Amino acid sequence: MKHGVHYPHLFQPLDLGFTTLPNRVLMGSMHTGLEDRLWHVPKLAAYFAERAKAGVGLMVTGGYAPSRRGQLAPFSSTMTSRLTALTHRRLTCEVHEAGGRICLQLLHAGRYGHHPFIVSASKLRSPINRFTPRALGRRGIAREIGAFIRAAELARYAGYDGVEVMGSEGYFINQFLCPRTNQRSDEWGGTLTNRMRLPLAIVEGIRRAAGDDFIIIYRLSLLDLVSGGQTWDEIVTLAKAVEKAGATLINSGIGWHEARIPTIASAVPRAAFAGFTARLKNEVAVPVIATNRINDPEVAEALLARGTADMVSMARPLLADPNWLAKAAAGRRAEINTCIACNQACLDHVFENRRASCLVNPRACHETEIRILPAARRRCIAIAGGGPAGLACALTLAERGHRVVLFETAARLGGQFNLARRIPGKEEYGETVRYYETRLAALGVETRLGWQGGAAELAAGGFDEIVIATGVVPRRPAIPGIDRPEVLSYLDVLRNRRPVGERVAIVGAGGIGIDMAMFLAAGDEVPQSIEAWQREWGIDPDYAAAGGLARPEPPRAARQIHLLYRSFGKPGTGLGRTTVWAHRMSLKQRGVQIYPGIRYRHIDDAGLHVEQYRDAADRAPRAFTLGVDHIVVCAGQEPNRALHEALLASGQRPHLIGGAKNARELDAKNAIREGTLLAMEL
Repeated sequence: MKHGVHYPHLFQPLDLGFTTLPNRVLMGSMHTGLEDRLWHVPKLAAYFAERAKAGVGLMVTGGYAPSRRGQLAPFSSTMTSRLTALTHRRLTCEVHEAGGRICLQLLHAGRYGHHPFIVSASKLRSPINRFTPRALGRRGIAREIGAFIRAAELARYAGYDGVEVMGSEGYFINQFLCPRTNQRSDEWGGTLTNRMRLPLAIVEGIRRAAGDDFIIIYRLSLLDLVSGGQTWDEIVTLAKAVEKAGATLINSGIGWHEARIPTIASAVPRAAFAGFTARLKNEVAVPVIATNRINDPEVAEALLARGTADMVSMARPLLADPNWLAKAAAGRRAEINTCIACNQACLDHVFENRRASCLVNPRACHETEIRILPAARRRCIAIAGGGPAGLACALTLAERGHRVVLFETAARLGGQFNLARRIPGKEEYGETVRYYETRLAALGVETRLGWQGGAAELAAGGFDEIVIATGVVPRRPAIPGIDRPEVLSYLDVLRNRRPVGERVAIVGAGGIGIDMAMFLAAGDEVPQSIEAWQREWGIDPDYAAAGGLARPEPPRAARQIHLLYRSFGKPGTGLGRTTVWAHRMSLKQRGVQIYPGIRYRHIDDAGLHVEQYRDAADRAPRAFTLGVDHIVVCAGQEPNRALHEALLASGQRPHLIGGAKNARELDAKNAIREGTLLAMEL
């Protein structure tokens, strides 16, 4: 079969003049935490080489600062010396031996750097940083331009095929381009011509120093999504000037880090920003790259076929499945482990100064440590529970060559993911269930759905090992009246589809409570179109105002919802910092009433009786009653260990993983990792 016949536009080569890329996929830049220490270069090399072997057309590293002033944090990644460049040769050699091409991203943090030596166009502190930058003088600007050029020369010395100049997302170059952060009155500020001088000097300088056979990707902000951003005419003018200055490719940048609009979370529709790339493509001759929420080969193929872009950028999808390209080329789309845009193990880890990974692929960025090797002896293993932990364990065991029998009480595999996929904005979770179903079937795993057996059946089954992954059960708080018929659990609503009235109180505001509020607020709302989503968040596709902002038009909630919780902080405090703020904004925009500091007294015919405390020292709480049709309890969960305990009592020694072991906040990330690691040991 001809390579790429299933997606002809996706696998069409791209001629850059001095080199030809084998397909139209760019693995976009994503910081993993491995960049910050030179001794982690071998791990980075394995990470990139695995994806190069699968056929990725061009890859871009995480960001490397061209100077210490441009670092994201103290001791974070830089490209400032020949020693660093020499160390990187192992990475570039392994990528090239695997048949790939790779560019180094040059990222100057500007006022986003978390250290006291940051610099920018003006002395204006970012709202997401406690450090205030020093405004650069003319000599300082020249020094930073020289640092970019020197870093590009070092990248070439290290064996990189090119560089990506990070000119978007609110970083240093973007800060010079926008009136929001550039309030200078000299030749580097004021008019667009002056504000463009910095990026043009950088691109021109790199082209002169690195030569004509060196890829220069310019990451251009197509949509700032902040007040005081660029106008569309300014963006087009800059793009044409960057092209003339010597850029090989123009990549799309979307949103600043301080913007209050989500850009890559699962609630963002697929390819939601590709329309802006399409507009730019009509203005320039160099190839342009579409990005953000492109995780499916059908979506990528359609964008390329329509002429929306010349390439598509995917970062997290290739974190989730390093073999994405190879599977797509072979027509095995159903076997792709799709990125669900949860951010829990990638961006959230990076913002916590931890190494990135992937919820659905714990091997990501751990390729040298988590190695799936053939088993020395084939064994027969039973797994009770077809949720994330059990699925990951079953798949890894089968990949190693073991015979696996998977027992699941429900009619379909997936566990809690089958609940999550019903939440508006979390429909992608269904892709993970599809992936496991497909792969387990291909590997011959015996699956027994609707299983009603017990410990005796497992103990008598002749299995070499038994794994218990039975998950969790909802916690039922000791509130007088909790057994009344109007009180429902989250399982009653999401799994058993019990009807819910127009006035609802939700007990608990962790991840489950927030999901329930979103579910009940949406009502029968179907997944949003790109246009509806843009209206909700205030994105103007016509770019009438600078920054691309418009007045948000959130949909009205289908119900009157009261969200109550015991703690005094904001709701969802245990959720990931890169997404929780968007959930809170959605709830606020839809009119959900939020009550912190709650103590539950009782439930009766009048409704839910509570007291609200201002803080822990409050001795005069406000008592009130919520007259509602239903009360939905989302007060956490407990391990479901009945089967495990029965097996122990019968003399068995089963393994315990996932929520059955530790019933934290429906922690699928930990469950999948635990299942994978146990399967490596058995």
